[in-house]
Formats: sequence, structure tokens, C-alpha cells
Amino acid sequence: VQLQASGGGLVQAGGSLRLSCTCVASGCTFSRYAMGWFRQAPGKEREFVGVISWSGSGAYYADSVKGRFTISRDNAKNTVYLQMSSLKPEDTAVYFCAADLTGILPVFMDEYHYWGQGTLVTVSS
Repeated sequence: VQLQASGGGLVQAGGSLRLSCTCVASGCTFSRYAMGWFRQAPGKEREFVGVISWSGSGAYYADSVKGRFTISRDNAKNTVYLQMSSLKPEDTAVYFCAADLTGILPVFMDEYHYWGQGTLVTVSS
């Protein structure tokens, strides 16, 4: 399984950005995966941002992004999205998508099976 994240960039505080993560490998059974987003700020450990169920019917978010970030998915396009709004400088990080094969909406890194390469989001004050 190969995941490709994109959409990062530079945005001002208060702005919005949408990240995408596409499963590009042939034979990807994307609709069977719960998909999570994590982020890693400079000098900090990678942290959980949110996760969406395989069907898109359920999602769970970290308290730090709840109400500002929304995860959605399009299984026909093998793509999951992270819509980020009301961005803050502390949201600056490399954002990673990850796939979980168990479907239990995990929040810990070691529960995920596949990872994308990361995309950098920089929020200026």
C-alpha cells in the first residue's frame, strides 16, 4: 500500500487549507481502511490529529483540532481529506496520513499499518 499526501503549504493564521492523501498502489483496497492523520511539529513527537472510519460514517479528533479540522473521504477516488480551518501558528507541522486495517479508529501510531510521506503545513502569525 502506497499513500501519497499532498496539499501542504504556507497559510496565514486564521486561514484554511485542505490536505489530501491518496492510495496510489495498484490493488489498493482503500475502502477497507480506517484512515488517520498525524502531525509532527519541529522538535516534537508525532501526534494524533484525527481518524475516519472506512465508510466515512464516523470520525474522531484530538481535542486540539476539534471544531476546526474535518476529515472526509472519497472511496471512489481512494482519497482521504483533512480540511483545516481557523489555523493557528501551533498547527505548523508535517502532516502524515496513515491506514489502519482493523477498522477500530486507532489513535496510537503503532496501531497503523501504512504511512504516507508527509506534507508540510506552515502557519504564519
